[in-house]
Amino acid sequence: MATSLGSNTCNRQNWEDSDFPILCQTCLGENPYIRMTKEKYGKECKICARPFTVLRWCPGFRMRFKKTEACQTCSKLKNVCQTCLLDLEYGLPIQVRDAGLSFKDDMPKSDVNKEFYTQNAEREISNSDGSQPVGVLGKATTASDMLLKLAWTTPYYKRNRPQVCSFWVKGECKRGEECPYRHEKPTDPDDPLADQNTKDRYYGINDPVAEKILKQASTMHHLAPPDDKTITTLYIGGLGYTVSETDLRNHFYQFGEIRTITVKQRQQCAFIQFATRQAAEMAAEKSFNKLIVNGCRLHGKWGRSQAARGKEKEKEGTTDSGIKLVPVPGLPRALPPPPAAEEAFTNYFNLTPKCSSSIDEYCPAPSFWDCTSSPTRFWITQMPLNGTTTSFHGNSRTHLLSFSG
Repeated sequence: MATSLGSNTCNRQNWEDSDFPILCQTCLGENPYIRMTKEKYGKECKICARPFTVLRWCPGFRMRFKKTEACQTCSKLKNVCQTCLLDLEYGLPIQVRDAGLSFKDDMPKSDVNKEFYTQNAEREISNSDGSQPVGVLGKATTASDMLLKLAWTTPYYKRNRPQVCSFWVKGECKRGEECPYRHEKPTDPDDPLADQNTKDRYYGINDPVAEKILKQASTMHHLAPPDDKTITTLYIGGLGYTVSETDLRNHFYQFGEIRTITVKQRQQCAFIQFATRQAAEMAAEKSFNKLIVNGCRLHGKWGRSQAARGKEKEKEGTTDSGIKLVPVPGLPRALPPPPAAEEAFTNYFNLTPKCSSSIDEYCPAPSFWDCTSSPTRFWITQMPLNGTTTSFHGNSRTHLLSFSG
C-alpha cells in the first residue's frame, strides 16, 4: 500500500478525512462543551490499516484522554463507536449483538481482500442516506428479545477513568492526590477480561467480555404469573421524571384494555391494572427486562393482592403510600388496648378483688403501712362525708387520716 502524501494513487484517494467522529454517549462524556484536537491522516485504522483522521479529547474532569481507534468506514459497516467498538444502538459488544440477531458477518481478513471489500462498502455507504446501517447488518431488521434485555440505555462513565498508576503499584508515586492516574490495585493478569484484542472485538470472535455477557443472559430468570387469578395489576418501577402516564398508556394499550393507571411520582413507580388476566400476562411477558420508554429502562413485576398488601403494611407499620412510620422522640407511646368485658371492673385504689365493701368484713392492710411488729387488723367505724378527721381502730394502734374535703 502506498502511504506517501505526495502520491496520487487509488489507495491515497480512499484515505479518510473527517471533521467529527462517530461516538457513543459514554465515550463522548457528560460535558456538553469539549475541545477536540484533529490530526489529519495521523494514524492507521486498526481494522483496515488505512490512514484516517485522528481526533483526541478529554471526556470530563479527572478522566483520561480518548481518541478514535478505527476509521468511519469500519464504524459504519458494523454500526459501532470509533473508540470503544461497542454497538451504538444497544451498547453491547459485537459478538453479543450478532448472537442476538442470529447472523454471522464474514468479513475478509487478508490485506488485499480487505481493501477491496472496504472500497465496495464505501461505495454502498455513499449511495445510502446514512440513516440505516449497510452490509449484512442492514438486512437484519428483526429485533431480539435478548438484546432488549441486555441493552445499555444509560452512559457508563466509569469506563473513562484514568489508567492505574504504575509508580503507585511499585510504591514510588510521590504526587499523592495530584496524580492524574488511579491509585488502585491493578487487575489480575490471569483474568481473561484483562486481555482484550481490538480486532477480535471488532470481528466478534474470542471476546471475553461478550462471553461473560452471554453467560449471564443464559441464566436470566423469567417472570412467573402469580397463582391468584384475580391479580391483573403490574408494578412498573424506575420511571424517573421523563416517563408520564400518557407514555405508559401509549405503550401498554397494545396488550389489552387498561382499567386504571396510578402513577406515584414521589416513589417513581406506577401500577397498571388491566381489565383481563390474559392482557396482564401478555404485558408481563413482553415487558419483563426489556421495557424501554423514552430512553429509560423500566423494570416491572406482578402486583400483589389487597389482602397481602394490608398484612404487610400492618406488620411493617407503613402507610398506603409505602412510607414507613417512625416514632417521633419525646412523644408518649400509643395507649394500650382497652380491657376485655370481663376484666373491665372499677378498681381505682388497686385493691384486691376479694376485698368487699361491707363494713362488717375485714380488709388486709396496705403494703405501705408498718405492720411488721405484730399483725394488726383494721375496721372502719365511720366515713364522714364532709368531715376533716376519721379514726381507724385496731388491736393495738389508732391511726388518724385527714381529708381535704
